[in-house]
Amino acid sequence: MSILVIFNREPYDNTDVTWNGLRLAGKLREAGQDVRIFLMNDAVDMARDVCKPPQGYDQDLAQMLKELIAQGVPVQVCGTCMARCGIYKNHPYFAGAEAS
Repeated sequence: MSILVIFNREPYDNTDVTWNGLRLAGKLREAGQDVRIFLMNDAVDMARDVCKPPQGYDQDLAQMLKELIAQGVPVQVCGTCMARCGIYKNHPYFAGAEAS
């Protein structure tokens, strides 16, 4: 089975939604599932090195995404959203995050 996890929220939005989604993707990958990730809307910021955890937040979501990429999880970023969305517009994306 192929599983697509879609993120569309700002990475650090005072919830654990994105963190839990990344954890789920990792566990599915560990269980041998074919997992892919798609970033859209403000979630595109997660694939930028400039995106850092706010003070007091104990998880680095961009680093978690990089670790999934290193494990072979394909990550695609909405091409339109790359130019239009996120608070870090015009900042580059890190290796492994491919434009869709």
